[in-house]
Amino acid sequence: MNGWMQHLIVAPILIPLVAGAFLLFFDERQRVLKAMVSVLSCLALAAVAITLLRFSGAEAGFQGVYLLGNWPAPFGIVLVVDRLSALMLVLASVLSIPALVFSLARWHAAGPHFHTLFQLLMMGLNGAFLTGDLFNLFVFFEVMLAASYGLLMHGSGSMRVKAGLHYIAVNLVAALCFLIGVSTIYGSVGTLNMADLALRIGELDPDRRMLLEAGASVLGVAFLIKAGMWPLNFWLPGAYSAATAPVAGVFAIMSKVGVYVILRLSLLVFGEGESAGHGLNVLLYGGMATILFGTIGVLASQALGRLASYSVLVSSGTLLAVLGLGNGEVTAGALFYLVSSTLTISAFFMLIELVERGQDAGASVLAVTMEAYGDADEEEPETEVGVTMPATIAVLGTCFAAIGILLSGLPPLSGFVAKFVMLSGMIGAGVQSGGTIPAPVWWIVALMILSGLAALISMTRAGIRTFWASMEGTVPRVLVMEMAPVLVLLALTLMLAVKAGPAMAYMEETVRALQHPAGYIEAVSGARRAGEAAATTTAGEGD
Repeated sequence: MNGWMQHLIVAPILIPLVAGAFLLFFDERQRVLKAMVSVLSCLALAAVAITLLRFSGAEAGFQGVYLLGNWPAPFGIVLVVDRLSALMLVLASVLSIPALVFSLARWHAAGPHFHTLFQLLMMGLNGAFLTGDLFNLFVFFEVMLAASYGLLMHGSGSMRVKAGLHYIAVNLVAALCFLIGVSTIYGSVGTLNMADLALRIGELDPDRRMLLEAGASVLGVAFLIKAGMWPLNFWLPGAYSAATAPVAGVFAIMSKVGVYVILRLSLLVFGEGESAGHGLNVLLYGGMATILFGTIGVLASQALGRLASYSVLVSSGTLLAVLGLGNGEVTAGALFYLVSSTLTISAFFMLIELVERGQDAGASVLAVTMEAYGDADEEEPETEVGVTMPATIAVLGTCFAAIGILLSGLPPLSGFVAKFVMLSGMIGAGVQSGGTIPAPVWWIVALMILSGLAALISMTRAGIRTFWASMEGTVPRVLVMEMAPVLVLLALTLMLAVKAGPAMAYMEETVRALQHPAGYIEAVSGARRAGEAAATTTAGEGD
């Protein structure tokens, strides 16, 4: 990757930054223009991310390094794109387009500066995936959170304001932990560049190593709050269920930022040496507790928004528990599951608004009350033979059923493929080695099966109440631009299942590269400044 192609690495940050700033110059009444600029920005982001994914997957050892300010590492700011960061860039950009299109039907006009905040959120996400040092990870983390504060309270309403204030307070604590952890790490090692940190950690004396691990633990708390690990996740169900549908749809990937950073640092910095496996037990048991907590929430939820929010916790808990095992094959399945569950939950949040549009606000509560007191079957409903189901309800019901299949992990969609790969990897590792499968592995297997069963029960119960026993019977008015994003996201999960072989090959190669970080470290340490590269090329031609 040379010449102008090298600048594609910084494009995922510059495109939303420039678009967001440009949108501030236009009045809120110019909604069509602002929407067009925002959509074009997200389309450009997707094109750049897919191009970077193709380059990163072209060869196993590819590392794209961009020196901002033309200062070499570890002194300057470094952006790095590898298989993992390219995967997350594509996932974020793919989610942004359906969420943004969905918002154009209604929500983008419900408050000021929606498109600017949306673009800044994308900038923060992309920067967090690309940055090669911890300080700028903190910067992009704060940009992402600042934009999410405004987006969460977009549309006003007492419930959103209450949830937003709670969300802000919790994330300010997370930011404080982040800053303390980064400061402690810098004080103990003298660098915040991830590659340089991985090189220096082996040279630390025991006292400084303890200080480093303490700082890493505090830093981990910040990301575990964002990932939603129990007991740091009580803010998430209320915040995500209160957000508007397109905002909640793009928020589905925000909890994965914490998972991404934990995976990156645990294998790059603590993958070898005396600190290898630092904090894995916390991930393992904390992830299992999160799965259990999320499963209970899924079973107890009567509102669809709460059901989707607790599904986010189940997804995060599964990823954290699997990462805690430290098994490469299972980690590859976890990356596949990360993509599948994020697409599914994003589609679910947007579908919920369309489904609930034809229901009375208290219909679910009344239905539960009638069931509890045995009054649901007191009157025989009048039946009309030959009346066809409206097309809108048919499409909504089909999408709802597909999401239920994905969340529960049933075949033939990508949710089943992801869980099958993880379960077979966990059980197969013990069988192939001829040893006894550890008890924590059986616990994770049981919790994953239980969470899938809970999702199936809850989605079936909600589907019956919504589509078969609706108290109102009103057909919701759904626009094409609202239904299309949901269909596109579900089509992507179907494509992921059909192309499971190539997708898993990419995930396995990604994990293999993460487990052997020498290529990453060498690429960052050996990245040459633009003038030096040109001089070397000229000298080579002269010889």
